[in-house]
Amino acid sequence: MNSETEKNVEKSKENENTVVEQKGNESNPEKNDSTGANNLRVLENIDVRLTVEVGNTEIKIRDLLRLNEGSVVELDRLAGEPLDILANGTMIAKGEVVMVGERFGIRLTEVVDPEERVQNL
Repeated sequence: MNSETEKNVEKSKENENTVVEQKGNESNPEKNDSTGANNLRVLENIDVRLTVEVGNTEIKIRDLLRLNEGSVVELDRLAGEPLDILANGTMIAKGEVVMVGERFGIRLTEVVDPEERVQNL
């Protein structure tokens, strides 16, 4: 074999070893758990937008154009029903409005499982 072919064969063997090592790590739950924990630590400092949804409705464009100051729009949610709490558009909890000093706040009454929350974000 020429030296170029020998180099390619060596690289191919190295790649095979790397693939075998990576596959070996997949079957090691301890490695996967620590990798998952490390990934979660990286995600913990990312900002997400938290939104509280009071309700929604669909209206025709002609009705939308007629809205003015003082107009009332009926929503699909009953008074006293828990509000949806969304993180980047994904529901993570339900809650009720509270006052925090001079501002509105939300008290969580139901929370989606933490693992499911992260997967859905």
